[in-house]
Amino acid sequence: MFTNEEVRQFTETEHHLYRYIRDNRDKVMFMRVRELSEATHVSPASIVRFTRKVGCEGFSEFKVKLKQEAVKKEKAQTIDTVEVLEEFFERTMNRGYDEILDEAVDMINEADLVVFFGIGTSGILAEYGSRFFSNMKQRTFFIKDPFYPNAGQQFKNAVMIILSVSGETDQVLEQAHNMLDYGSKIISITNTTHNTLAGLSDVNISYYVTQEMVDRTNITTQIPVLFILEAMAKKNYDREHND
Repeated sequence: MFTNEEVRQFTETEHHLYRYIRDNRDKVMFMRVRELSEATHVSPASIVRFTRKVGCEGFSEFKVKLKQEAVKKEKAQTIDTVEVLEEFFERTMNRGYDEILDEAVDMINEADLVVFFGIGTSGILAEYGSRFFSNMKQRTFFIKDPFYPNAGQQFKNAVMIILSVSGETDQVLEQAHNMLDYGSKIISITNTTHNTLAGLSDVNISYYVTQEMVDRTNITTQIPVLFILEAMAKKNYDREHND
């Protein structure tokens, strides 16, 4: 209900009020303004100004929004992972993944080094991808630090495999630009093809599963990413072994 930008602009009194409301939501949604004033030692006028600052007409509308948010949280349910995966594999079998993976493997074969990059959960998967490819006798390196200095300059004739659900994270795009500036290739694995990172990439592999959020945290399943990484690593190994 409160945005980071709003919280940053709170005065000391408003921060005190915000903390009380955050810790006592169930009580506040049934309080009168004078009751909240007595509980927080903040004047009714200041409370009304606070509610207007966060986009409400007054305290009554503020309480309605608190109640609506509580109902929304009670109803929230995560998506069945099995259904999501069935949807993914059905699409996979019909979208020519083999051809896309062949393009990626061609690029990997021509590179001296494969660099995996991701942030957060994608960073963990980047590390996994690097290890799995290493197990398949491929020279790799992984980066999960969003502020890693100028990777493009350090890794010549490399291909960077970038993992990003949205394909819009600033630090991810910055690393992609760094690699491209120094002549390296980009393979991206994203949830859709309609994003900035996909547009920058030489090859984009998208998995199209339903995006899922819990309290502003992206919990979209990453099992398709594991499937793509392992399929690509095995195809790459088979290609080199047969050659």
